Amino acid sequence: MRNVVRNLLLALALMAFSPVAFAKETLQQRIDALLVGSELYLPEGEGPFPVVIQLHGCGGKKNLQARWAAVAKSAGWAVIVVDSYGHRRIDRLEAYATVCTGLQLWGRERAGDLFAMMEWARGESWADPNRIAVAGWSHGGWTALDALSMTPGKQVTTATRLDDLPEEPLAGLVGAFVIYPYQWIGALAPSRGLRVDVDVHAIVGTADTVVGGKYLANVLGRMTKPGAAINVTVFEGATHAFDEIEAQDWRIRYDPVLTERAHRMYANFLMAAAAKPSAR
Repeated sequence: MRNVVRNLLLALALMAFSPVAFAKETLQQRIDALLVGSELYLPEGEGPFPVVIQLHGCGGKKNLQARWAAVAKSAGWAVIVVDSYGHRRIDRLEAYATVCTGLQLWGRERAGDLFAMMEWARGESWADPNRIAVAGWSHGGWTALDALSMTPGKQVTTATRLDDLPEEPLAGLVGAFVIYPYQWIGALAPSRGLRVDVDVHAIVGTADTVVGGKYLANVLGRMTKPGAAINVTVFEGATHAFDEIEAQDWRIRYDPVLTERAHRMYANFLMAAAAKPSAR
């Protein structure tokens, strides 16, 4: 309870600040910038392949993303592991000091990275433009859910600082998989709900003192969306970033058993998503 109160007080303190906004870019500028530091994994075969876009947590792109990408690749999916920090010149230290504390790059702004990578993937010969999913960890989960909650047009343009997005930036989306997503102050999805009818699966740990544990499970369980509710799986005893072998944060405890379980869930989610029609 003490940790939850502490996190709430921190979130309330952040309300006194407006997050620092980055300069406006065209969609193509954002695509070109993101491609420099992002990684592409392609499965065996000719394609076109369904595509999953992986969004890292607030600490930046780490080794765990490659391990999750291997799971998706084995399931027959192409994987784009996005680096949201390289072109913004945010190093690891700045990320922990400013992004993880909410001083810059909120989920709604970073949603432009997802829209940009979806637009790029839709134009590639190896990609199936009607089979695109998003996976997000912590801040990346916040980004994914905000992206699914915003209305195309002025709201999206203002939030992402991209003024030439397609009429439907989520065209081809078939699902979202979020792992311990942040959903406190600044997140849009808890109050607005999700606007697209795609399957959304979430993993939440009961010992997660970073994003709220059981509180987060309740928020996700009540979140409105077209069609079925979010599928929330609660991992008893799991901390934040339970899947990060290299973590050095005292709040995090790596759990190989739960990580393997989460990987299986990811593979099953993607295989099921590949068989369903896209929402747009």
